[in-house]
Amino acid sequence: MFGHDRDSLRRFFLDSWQKSQQGVALQPLEALVADIVARHPEYHSLLADPQAALALEATPASGDTNPFLHMAMHVTLAEQLGSDRPRGFRDLYRRIVQACGDAHQAEHRMMECLGQSLWQAQREGRQPDESAYLACLRKQVGPRRTK
Repeated sequence: MFGHDRDSLRRFFLDSWQKSQQGVALQPLEALVADIVARHPEYHSLLADPQAALALEATPASGDTNPFLHMAMHVTLAEQLGSDRPRGFRDLYRRIVQACGDAHQAEHRMMECLGQSLWQAQREGRQPDESAYLACLRKQVGPRRTK
């Protein structure tokens, strides 16, 4: 998607946001990234300082949120929504948004499942378990409402 190293990912976010702010025409992925950055004003000052953004060391052990990881997870959810992969994701996404009443907050809840899935896969040296991921997402919906 962005490259396989931290700096490439960060530069893509920085460049997309900068182009957006300058009114430059964006490619679809750049537009998606710029939209996600726009929804995170708490990161704008960091992105205004590319050197600080590239040097940022945010680790779970320090209690810091990694803004690039956070925004990349939003990108991942958007890609999953567009492709409905894993199969059934799109329906769960809509149901979680409906349950939350806000798409952005729903995505934050969904990121807990995504993060768990990725962490477990990395820890075990395998691909993410789509069934476990979907099961976790189903828990975010709660019981189905009946009319």
